[in-house]
Amino acid sequence: MKLKPSPSDPILIWGGGAIGGTIAAYWARAGVPVLLVDVVREHVEACRTTGLRIEGPIDSFTQRIPAALPAELDGTFSRIVLAVKAQNTASALNDLLPHLAADGFILSAQNGLNEIIIADMAGSERTMGCYLGFASDWLGPGQILYGGRGEVVVGEIDGQNRPRAVEMHRLLTLFEPNAILTDNIWGYLWSKLCLASMLFATALNHDDMPTNFADPRRFPVFDRLAREVMAVVRARNVTPQPFRNFDPMAFMPESEESVARASVALLALRWSNSGKKHSGFWRDMAVRKRRTEVDHLMGPVAEFGTHAGVDTPAIRALIGLVHDIEDGRREQSWDTFQVLFDQCAGESHLPQGGR
Repeated sequence: MKLKPSPSDPILIWGGGAIGGTIAAYWARAGVPVLLVDVVREHVEACRTTGLRIEGPIDSFTQRIPAALPAELDGTFSRIVLAVKAQNTASALNDLLPHLAADGFILSAQNGLNEIIIADMAGSERTMGCYLGFASDWLGPGQILYGGRGEVVVGEIDGQNRPRAVEMHRLLTLFEPNAILTDNIWGYLWSKLCLASMLFATALNHDDMPTNFADPRRFPVFDRLAREVMAVVRARNVTPQPFRNFDPMAFMPESEESVARASVALLALRWSNSGKKHSGFWRDMAVRKRRTEVDHLMGPVAEFGTHAGVDTPAIRALIGLVHDIEDGRREQSWDTFQVLFDQCAGESHLPQGGR
């Protein structure tokens, strides 16, 4: 049976995982008409029957949400929130574009610079950007861990916020009261890539994020990765945007080491107070045994760097090590992290086991 949009024109949320599922549950609980689309049949069935369970230190509730598989969908929608993994962006767009109304738009609730792909396939005038920094994990069908509040920022990709962006900001405040409407969404997205480079590094071993960031001996890895990203940011004339417990300006080429160390220490504090101790990248490799978003998050950093004449050897090494883990050539271990450390710190070596 095909599921058609109701007269109230629900927001279509394409991807019901950690990001899309959490937002959908909060909107549905607040009375906002939504329709969740996901490819996992068991998850779809749970959401529309027994309900989606949100659990963790922030909130705990179960919300029934209208949900469908892509093949069950019919009709068009004026507002689509795309919340799939970055590597699935193009294929998801192929499926959802027939359901986008002529005057509609797509908001990218994803990691990375997927707004570029969306604008290319759907048109820049039908694309809206969004930065999300809250902590969540998809645990299984009908179950999501909401581990910690974080930034929610929305804005037009051309910086000229229109009434539709103002309205999406209002709706997002129903989930995160401190949501921000910005005229510099690219600044937030690039700053998140800077942070993502460090989170990928923590996923190379099994220590949690607070342990990785709190160890001063591991600092050269995080510092080098972040500085390479910021060198590309500067070359692209993007103004980076700080957010809670993270100021990317600490990793500009002229920034002193003491400032960068203080920034990394704040990251340890951030995740020590979160119910989510490992990154989603770590979970992809260690728990779900699937490929990460590394090619679609860190790959563009290296590519844009090459075009701008900025070398990014640490970023390239990070991508290679993640591939090694994904393909079974290496394990998530201290030895794997040591390889990146040697790349970032030259002749220095950490004690065996990092202890």
